[in-house]
Amino acid sequence: MTETTPNTAQQSFWSSGPGRHWVRLHRELDILHERLTGLILDAADPQPGERVVDIGCGAGAVAIAAAQRVGPEGHVLGLDISAPLVDVGRERAAEQTICAPDFVVADAQVWAHEGAPFDLCVSRMGLMFFADPVAGFANLLAHLRPGGRLVFAAWAAAEHNGWFRIAAEEAAARLGPSAPGDPHAPGPTAFAERARVEALLAHAGATRIRSEEVATTLSMPGGSAEAAALARHIGPVAAQLRSKEGSEADAQAILAAVERRFAEYDTPEGCEIPARINLFSAIRP
Repeated sequence: MTETTPNTAQQSFWSSGPGRHWVRLHRELDILHERLTGLILDAADPQPGERVVDIGCGAGAVAIAAAQRVGPEGHVLGLDISAPLVDVGRERAAEQTICAPDFVVADAQVWAHEGAPFDLCVSRMGLMFFADPVAGFANLLAHLRPGGRLVFAAWAAAEHNGWFRIAAEEAAARLGPSAPGDPHAPGPTAFAERARVEALLAHAGATRIRSEEVATTLSMPGGSAEAAALARHIGPVAAQLRSKEGSEADAQAILAAVERRFAEYDTPEGCEIPARINLFSAIRP
């Protein structure tokens, strides 16, 4: 996909340096987010034979898991704005002997699919990046059959998510605080306010809108050291190092501090970082 889209900045981000860290680290990230995948699919409850589209599919973990639930009579399409991540999804799907999903590179806000409508649209942390959330939601609803379901997760406030809060605090302690930004701008916590997102869904034409805040954990089997190493490239540490042109010495100091704080969550099974997500559901009328 090379044409200009309403989310060109996101396309560039997820297809260039920062996004390529997600490509390189997709296995670790799937492990970190494994419980989120289960929460979303359990809430969405894809049924055998259903047609499902996974928006912001990344490297394909949710799409592949959904394909196992809908079975060979169903169909799953993974969609993402990042061509490098979609390439990984396709490679992983090729390893599936049955129920392999298909993948497409597209901007979901303006994407047009010519096939049959979908029964279900799901997303694991993929919808908070729309330049125009109402337009994005409306387009997704347009691709569902009447009565089709939209189920997606977004991060709750950063204060409830140690992965973001601890990393941001330690980055600020080393590099200085960041200027306040628009909390609703496209980004990881843009959908932290559930009432606002419910209003956006209603404006887009959705009905039977529901949301709940769910407590869970982000798990790293290798413990706090592995979690901190991942935080070097994924999340607030990486963002602050880029924006403030931090040095490698800055990076190492921040990560040492993050690891010390993540160690509070070490268990015999690994590092279990407390997290909260907002889980949304809606229906196309």
